[in-house]
Amino acid sequence: MDEQVVAENSGGVTSPASQSQASQAKSSKVKITWPFYVLFAFVAGLVGAILAWGFLSESLAALGIPDPGPVTTAGLPFLRAVGWIVAALSVGSFMATTFFISPREIKRSAEDGATPATYLNRSYLSVDGLIAARTGSFAAICFGLVALVMIPLVMSDLSGQPFTDALKPQNIAVAFEQIALAKAWAWVAGFAFITGIAGLFCRSWMSQPLLFAGAIVMTVPLGLEGHSAAGGDHDYGTNSLLWHLVLMLLWVGGLMALIAHARRIGPNTDIAVKRYSIVATYAVIGMAISGIVNALLRMDFSDLFTTTYGLLVLAKAIGVVVVGMFGLAHRTLTIPKLEKNPKDSALFTRVAIVEVIAMAAVTGIAISMGRTPPPTPELQDLSVMALEMGYSLEKEPTLFNVFTMWRFDLMLGTIGILLVAFYICGLVGLRRQAKKWNHLRTFWWMLGCATLVVTVSSGIGMNMPATFSMHMVAHMLLSMVIPVFLVLGAPLTLIMEATSPGEAGRPGLHEWAAVLTDNPLLKFIMHPAVNTIQFIIIFYALYLTPLYDIMVSEHAGHLIMNFVFVISGYLYYWEMIGPDPKPEERTHVSRLAWLTFSMPFHLFFGVYLMQLQVILAEDFYSKLNLPWDVDLAYDQLVGGGIAWASGSFPLIIVFGYLFRGWFREERIVEKKYEAQAEATGYADAEEYNKMLARMNEGHDLHGDYYQETFEPKDPGPADSGPKA
Repeated sequence: MDEQVVAENSGGVTSPASQSQASQAKSSKVKITWPFYVLFAFVAGLVGAILAWGFLSESLAALGIPDPGPVTTAGLPFLRAVGWIVAALSVGSFMATTFFISPREIKRSAEDGATPATYLNRSYLSVDGLIAARTGSFAAICFGLVALVMIPLVMSDLSGQPFTDALKPQNIAVAFEQIALAKAWAWVAGFAFITGIAGLFCRSWMSQPLLFAGAIVMTVPLGLEGHSAAGGDHDYGTNSLLWHLVLMLLWVGGLMALIAHARRIGPNTDIAVKRYSIVATYAVIGMAISGIVNALLRMDFSDLFTTTYGLLVLAKAIGVVVVGMFGLAHRTLTIPKLEKNPKDSALFTRVAIVEVIAMAAVTGIAISMGRTPPPTPELQDLSVMALEMGYSLEKEPTLFNVFTMWRFDLMLGTIGILLVAFYICGLVGLRRQAKKWNHLRTFWWMLGCATLVVTVSSGIGMNMPATFSMHMVAHMLLSMVIPVFLVLGAPLTLIMEATSPGEAGRPGLHEWAAVLTDNPLLKFIMHPAVNTIQFIIIFYALYLTPLYDIMVSEHAGHLIMNFVFVISGYLYYWEMIGPDPKPEERTHVSRLAWLTFSMPFHLFFGVYLMQLQVILAEDFYSKLNLPWDVDLAYDQLVGGGIAWASGSFPLIIVFGYLFRGWFREERIVEKKYEAQAEATGYADAEEYNKMLARMNEGHDLHGDYYQETFEPKDPGPADSGPKA
């Protein structure tokens, strides 16, 4: 059509230049992408359904359940694979609107004095960003619909009854009550609908990081169930699976979002591809490590070639390697071409589409593994302790031997190591720019990361699920000690110092870090009243309600508690003593007042636990059958004493830190006053002395006002008599 118009405008003769313009116009035409989404989901579902159908008889025999029928046999793996592709599309789309697609640029003026964070806070999504956000929202809603259908499918699959019977209301009620995987899909549906519906109404850039986090959270319940969440070593299995799933979502979803961005002729495609390339590189490495760990927990190396599950693992590994070759092709072929001409994205799009099809096939293989029982290990720990915690404890913890026990925590332990690597990268960036950095901040950060790794991986973390006293030790360290060390490391300041501001209309790491220090949500949370309440309420809500009994009996509960402890403590101490910028800097006197207000609540909490007659989580602790005698009532008393003593000690240190800051603050004000007085020849003091002298003589302003108002006035010369 474009070539015909050019020919008609040129009198029927098409010149080479006109042909070039027509070809360029044709190549720059915006193209739809949704048919490719359907293709990716269909490939994943088809591969998963075919493999699951082929291994059906072996799976049913191993599980000891009847055949639920073709609808469940083919529909469950098909829909589950489709669901993961749709979830990846949602995660990738919101990741793109947050980090890959720049928002609309706000015209900056030199007079308003706004920071980079302020400009980014005010920004709205571009047209391309709005389309990507809408895609992510609809994908999340579709994932929620898939989750609703999966509930009766799971019921049918695990019970062996036909799908039509599983749809009956009374059977769905049984699924919610007795089947953990059905509950997980129900949670998925709730999170997915909240994320998707909220995304339809959000147009600002500030909302996109929250939607990105929501898209990841909606998949987490599935990572906490399945083969990895059952039996021995399920703590390793669950944590490695969570890493694997989240990284897969970033890898697959990010590439789908880039394909759509390129087909929409979105701006700055070269920058988006570079940023995704970094994410994809680390995602592939992390997926490989977490996948190997998870596979080794489920089977021996000899099972890799002799069992169905092992063959599926091998096929998945080969598929990941093949897809990794596509990533290498991007680095050597498509990215250099995009750097020369960001609008020429045809080659990148073609390679990326084939790459996502391969990713979809690998996803289908992974889904079929979920319905294929892993080989039974020759030696397995079937004790109640191992089934509940994932491992067994052999000796009673003491003050010294807790540091000789070791079981590396794949979640917070890995995060601690990654935080060290991140900080070192920032220090290297400062060194390249010949900038100075306070070495004491580096010390605090490294101490915080080391304490985090030791807390969750040593005997403290190992015994945390087994006894209330060790749980309280870990709680105090995670919420009261480690956050203090981390906030004193000033990580956000390090990022902003080590990175340069992005070009106009192209925000980068510098601007994102600035937003983290100044945004409406953080301003609300860091209001002293809100921040104090959120820090205190965790103690009371967790231990004074049935919530603790629920959380302590599940590995998911332990994960959630650990993250909440660290994040809540970090926010609290960031506002109190953190050197990083904050939305509003308050005086040391104000912070001292709020700290003083909060201290009695911490003291009372420990005393309350020591006097509590009801044993928390008694049923769970009793059935662990620890190899040493545990008096649960005395252990809880010890835990209350730990909460009282160790909870107050950090607060006293912070109190001293703030008091010292207050003293220094007063000294600075005093020195400024002295300098100003010397510069003006103590004019203020002389004027003050003169005012006092006038007051003593009765001629100051107040005295004049008194005389003019209340003392009788001179009536003037007397009247000479009545006038005519």
